Amino acid sequence: MAGTISRSITLAKASLSVLRKDKEMMLFPILSGIVTLILAASFALPLIFTGFMAEGTLGEYGGIMLLFLFYLVSYAVVIYFNTALIACADIRLRGGDPTVADGLRAATANFGHLLSWALVAATVGLVLNLVSEKSEGLGQLAVALVGAAWNLATFFVVPVMVFEKMGVVDAIGESWRLFKRTWGENVVGGFGLGLIMVPGILLIVVGVVALAVDLGAAALALLGLGFVVTVVLGVVYAALQGIFVAVLYRYAKEGTISPEFGTDLVQGAFVPRHG
Repeated sequence: MAGTISRSITLAKASLSVLRKDKEMMLFPILSGIVTLILAASFALPLIFTGFMAEGTLGEYGGIMLLFLFYLVSYAVVIYFNTALIACADIRLRGGDPTVADGLRAATANFGHLLSWALVAATVGLVLNLVSEKSEGLGQLAVALVGAAWNLATFFVVPVMVFEKMGVVDAIGESWRLFKRTWGENVVGGFGLGLIMVPGILLIVVGVVALAVDLGAAALALLGLGFVVTVVLGVVYAALQGIFVAVLYRYAKEGTISPEFGTDLVQGAFVPRHG
């Protein structure tokens, strides 16, 4: 366990070393977040001001269709900017010097495939959400596990579609095959990258405790600081995740690792099973 945690931390640091060379990669998750917030407001505000948010106004099926539309558009935005991020990371990992324009061009050139993936992802996401709402206890746990498994199985869908020009169905199959070969690196790396969010979470927890014991302004200050830190670290985490997807994809496909990541570091976690 100690060795696994150590490798996770080292892998997170290695990802950060790549990000330091191209800090503009953080612009993609920022743009993704801003556009998503604008979309959420554009869906919610008209419904609120016209009274359509009142219970029963849209009907059950109307509400589901509207929710699906929101899911689809939101997924499309997130996937688009994530693709741009992964494309830039791949350029850097291959020794190039990417720009924001390079990433946006790659995402735009593959927009058709990305939209089809957004349609599938939105459908699965909506179904899981609806099932979870109608479930209780162990049922909700089962839905959460299915969702986690789906996210892991589709971990490589974007790079497969972009770099191998596969359609969404074939890309999902290929992503699952690659995940089975590199599941150890995926889990260890995901844990390591997630550690970057700890400071923000701790600040929020301390702020909540301070609020519970009625520390007033100090509690609010801690909560505000925790929120800001969490948002900033969330942007960094999203960028690091894109870098990690790119490097792990290249390793799974070609058995090569960027010099930014030590071969012993990744292979020391779990050696992929080829064939």
